[in-house]
Amino acid sequence: MGHFTALKKIIAAVTATLPVSSSTRRRGARTTLPVTTTLPRRRQTSGKTFNNISLYITGCIITFLVLRGTIGIGYISTTSKDHSLEKKIDQIVASIRSDNDEDDEIDGNENDPFDQSMSNSKISYKLGPKVTNWDQMRKNWLHQNPGFPSSVNGKPRVLLVTGSSPNPCENPIGDFYLLKSTKSKIDYCRLHDIEIIYNMVYLDSELSGYWAKLPLIRKIMLSHPETEWIWWMDSDAIFTDMEFEIPLFKYYNYSLVVHGYPNLLFDEKSWISLNTGSFLIRNCQWSLDLLDYWAPMGPKGVIRKEAGKILTDNLKGRPEFEADDQSALIYLLISKKNELIDKVFLENSYFLHGYWVSLVDQFEEMIEKYHPGFGDERWPFVTHFVGCKPCGIYGDYPVERCLKSMERAFNFADDQVLKLYGFKHTGLLSPKVRKIRYEMEM
Repeated sequence: MGHFTALKKIIAAVTATLPVSSSTRRRGARTTLPVTTTLPRRRQTSGKTFNNISLYITGCIITFLVLRGTIGIGYISTTSKDHSLEKKIDQIVASIRSDNDEDDEIDGNENDPFDQSMSNSKISYKLGPKVTNWDQMRKNWLHQNPGFPSSVNGKPRVLLVTGSSPNPCENPIGDFYLLKSTKSKIDYCRLHDIEIIYNMVYLDSELSGYWAKLPLIRKIMLSHPETEWIWWMDSDAIFTDMEFEIPLFKYYNYSLVVHGYPNLLFDEKSWISLNTGSFLIRNCQWSLDLLDYWAPMGPKGVIRKEAGKILTDNLKGRPEFEADDQSALIYLLISKKNELIDKVFLENSYFLHGYWVSLVDQFEEMIEKYHPGFGDERWPFVTHFVGCKPCGIYGDYPVERCLKSMERAFNFADDQVLKLYGFKHTGLLSPKVRKIRYEMEM
């Protein structure tokens, strides 16, 4: 009876709707009932007959649709439901994976290509409103909020920032390895009193992909004045030395610490002279200015493509592709060396970034000869899987090789954590563990 009650209400609503004459439908006019005009009786009768027939047909159609939509549902099989549900889920995932947001379709200004000279560039892109007095503002905030000191246990407060795309991985197993990579970061931060932020959104639709870290870092600087150092780490980088600590005392006079080599940067102008997959940046005015210098090559579309050509022309060995954040920083440090280099520390005494290809096959030898705490080639601090792209469906290396190597690196690191609880993996490629110490043994 509920279906027919609803049907009556629908039909009543239809019959209650009176036609509105075209003369009353003026733009901006309130809809009102039409003014009744006097018509010959014959025309009135024929009009009523036509309206009755129209309402009758409309009612029949609505009745058919309601009965078909309500009664018919009960006869759909469970298998059809499951299939329909799976189809809807696939459609939802596909829509999430698509990159067709309206904002994403903005492809730059075709008539305003990137100028060859950065100093004469017409680019107007900005990360946000210009901040000019951050050091003093931060100092005042710290004074007013003594419960949020910029140091913890006598050491500068560090915030590790990492993240991944807001979309599901194209390669389903990629999410599993992102989880393992995240676990290694959580383990390290827990052992060394470091806070961690994991981001899964694009704060600026213009700066996606490699560039998403820039607006995120800026926002965290301004939102967390208690943080002294922000440590960015890519999602495909894994901590492989759980005991090594970054020697922050070395960087007292510096504001950017990045793994790199001065001779490759300034003499050879190599596009791999440094790596931005893992770096530290101080929360200060200099760093905000650096981000403002750095970001204008990043907006997607024409600007990023044209900037990529400039970077390829000026950096040794760089293939031709759109501008990436690492190449842009190299170009920036070379072109503005006198302004920036005094605050930049190119670190290579330990592996703030360790290239995985030369490391993962040496883990057994490292275990036999050395122990955690070195952070260098003897026991790498960070193993970075550059070129693997476990979340994607393509990369510079075969997927099978990458995943196998990531498994080895994860278990190599995980054994250092499990040791605290008396366990270790049965092998670097095995998820299984064995007991190496009983509870009462120290």
